[in-house]
This record gives sequence, C-alpha cells and structure tokens, in this order.
Amino acid sequence: MKKSYQSLEVNLTNNMKQVIHRKLSNNILRIGLIFLLAFSTSMSAQDGDAAKGKSLFNANCASCHKLDKKMTGPALRNVEARLSETEGLDREWLYKWIKNSAGMVKSGDAYANKIYKEYNGTAMTAFPQFSNGDIDNILAYTAEVKKAPTEIATKAGATTSEGSDNSSNTLILGALALLFAILAVALVLVNKTLRRFAQEKGIDVAKETGKKSLWQAFAQNQFLILVTAVFLLLSSGYFVYGYLMQVGVNQGYEPVQPIHYSHRIHAGDNGIDCKYCHSSARVSKHSGIPSLNVCMNCHKSIYEVAESTATEEYSKEFYDGEIKKLYDAVGWDDANQKYTGVAKPVKWVRIHNLPDFAYFNHSQHVSVAGIECQTCHGPVEEMEIMYQHAPLTMGWCINCHRETNVKVKDNAYYTKIHEQLSKKYGVDQLTAAQMGGLECGKCHY
Repeated sequence: MKKSYQSLEVNLTNNMKQVIHRKLSNNILRIGLIFLLAFSTSMSAQDGDAAKGKSLFNANCASCHKLDKKMTGPALRNVEARLSETEGLDREWLYKWIKNSAGMVKSGDAYANKIYKEYNGTAMTAFPQFSNGDIDNILAYTAEVKKAPTEIATKAGATTSEGSDNSSNTLILGALALLFAILAVALVLVNKTLRRFAQEKGIDVAKETGKKSLWQAFAQNQFLILVTAVFLLLSSGYFVYGYLMQVGVNQGYEPVQPIHYSHRIHAGDNGIDCKYCHSSARVSKHSGIPSLNVCMNCHKSIYEVAESTATEEYSKEFYDGEIKKLYDAVGWDDANQKYTGVAKPVKWVRIHNLPDFAYFNHSQHVSVAGIECQTCHGPVEEMEIMYQHAPLTMGWCINCHRETNVKVKDNAYYTKIHEQLSKKYGVDQLTAAQMGGLECGKCHY
C-alpha cells in the first residue's frame, strides 16, 4: 500500500508539473506574440512612406522649411534623429508639436519655447488635420539620405555662341575658297582647250598680229562702257541702300547680362505671367525692368533650382551661382534670412531699343489692343537668353497695322468709332491702319 501511494504521488506531481509547464509556455508565447506585434506595429509606424511624405512636405511644409537649409523655420533633414540626440525628444513630442505648436509653447515646454524665441516669436502653423501616419510619412522623407548632385558640364552661353559663329564663318570661307579654286581650274582647262584648237588650226596665238585684246575692244566700245557704268552704279546703290537700312536694326541681338536670367525657366517651365515682372506694360509707355525686390518675392525661399532644370549648357551649380549673385546685389544674408542693407546696382544691358523719334506705347497695345507679348517679342517662354526677335523697323510695324484687326468685342472705347468707320469702308472688321494706324503723327513727334 505504501509503495502504491508513493507511485501515485509521483505520478500526480509529474502531471501537475506538466500542466504548469504547459500553461507557462503558453503564457510566454502569448507575451512574445504581443511584443512582436507591438514591435512590428511600432516599426511600421516608424518607417512611413517617403514618397507620400514628400508630397505632404511640398504641399504643407516647403513654404517655410527646407531639408538642408535654414529658412523661415529650421532645416528638417534628419530632424527626428537630431532632436533625439541633442534634446532627448521622441516622436510623440513631434506629433504634439506639429498638431498644436502654440499649445506646446503655452504649456511651458522648454524646447518649444526655445524654438519660438529663436525665430523671433514666429509661431509654427499647426496641422491638426495630420494623422500620426501622415507625420510618419513626412519624417520618413526627412530621414532620406541627401542625394549627390548630378554633374553636368557647364558652358558659358557667350562661349557657345562665339564658337558656333566662328565655325559657321570658317565654313563659309572654306566654301568660297573651294568655289574660287574650281573657277581657277576651269579657266586653266578652258585656256588649254582653246590653245589646242588654235594649234590644230595652225594659228600662232603669240605671233598673231592685227588682233585687239579684249580690254582694247571693250575700251573702244562706248555702248558697253555706258551699260557697264550704269550696272555698277545701280549695284553699288543697291548694296549701299541695303547696308544703310540695317543701321540700328538689331534683330537677333543677344547680349550677356550681368546676372543670367532664364525666361525658359520662369515664363516657360514655371508659367509666370510676363506682366507679373513687367507690370508697368499694362499702364505705361515702357514695360520696365523689374526691381530686384520682385525677384526676391520668390527667391527669399527659392535658393536653388531643381536638377531637372539643368541642361547640357547650364548646370544646376551654374543657376545656383546666379541666385547668389542676386542675393549679393540686393543685400540678402541667406544664412541669417535677413537684409544687410548693403545693395549693389545691376547694370542690365538693354535689348529692345527704339530710336528717340519713334513713339511706342506698351499700354495701348497690351491693355487696349489685347496683343500678346509674344507677337513682338517672339517665343519668350522658350528663350534661355533673351534676344530681339523682331526687326522693329517702320515697315514691320506698318505691315502689322495693315494686317491686324482691331478687337472691338466688349470694348466700349471702340464701339462708336468702329460703327462709323465700318460704314465708311464697307467692312465688318477694321484693321489698325483703317483706324488711323498709318498716320505719321501716331508714331512720330
């Protein structure tokens, strides 16, 4: 009996141990799964989607923040890692700060007040509409490694144009030299052929007497002399007239400016309206050169260009250097985001220059006539360097007045006079010439 009792006690003890071990294993497994799930959830939240974060950053943050440069607000490259290392702040602090920065300042948070004072009491815009996932995406974008700039060879525009001009001149000179060489060979061959024919006929060219040379025959023929003189006079007059008519005509003039300004980027890629910079064209005789303050409306925030802007002739580093020239001229301290008060004049080179005796009013053409800038200035949105597209001669202006119909729809200024002149000329549409656009006093004082 004693032995059976002991064996029963041992079996019961072993069973209890197995049950306890099984329960303990299950609990450890559950706890492990919970930790694994929490860790994976945390990691997924920590990672975020950098592509979505970039879109959110550009739409909401880029007006005040850059990744690698202090602007209205601090630079945000690796902001989470920097705050964790220097201030001991975690992502939860960033959630609160981004969603309610003013509340963090009022609560007395030390670092929130430090940032608030550092940026002269400028409160950060709150984004309560952001979810934690949105902020995770933005932080994932700010944590990306900075890409090395793409190296593109930079070529000065002046050097390129000079090289192309020299090559074209060399090509023309080579073609002329080849043409003269062919003519010389042809004359030699003709001379040999004539001498051979003379020899076959028994004519001694060298001893032939009684024959006049071509020059002597020409000198004794008064009619040929008269015709030749008239031809030379007319030809000379034609070429002199053509030369004089080109004096002051600067079509194709493309000077190098002290600060490179790309109309292709501004008016083309970014779609900036011409009259945003040349605002006086709507109300004044002159279109005007925009003040550097107009440039700084955008370039206080835009201190570099995108990689996609670069071309084979002009690299990203070239454009960024031109922006620094603008900062130097206007007296802008980019590092401290403030004006120094020391400005330098920019000596722009004028491109379109009418003579003093010719009157042209931009507002009359732009505001009243509704003419697009490209009509006279060409495809400005495609020009890397601005040049004079049209000849701007008197004949060019007159032809435009003869061919361009006046826009009278919804224009009360022309309603009455258009009705009267339409009856006079018997037409439905009046040209600028029919409304007095060819009168001398319109353009000349």
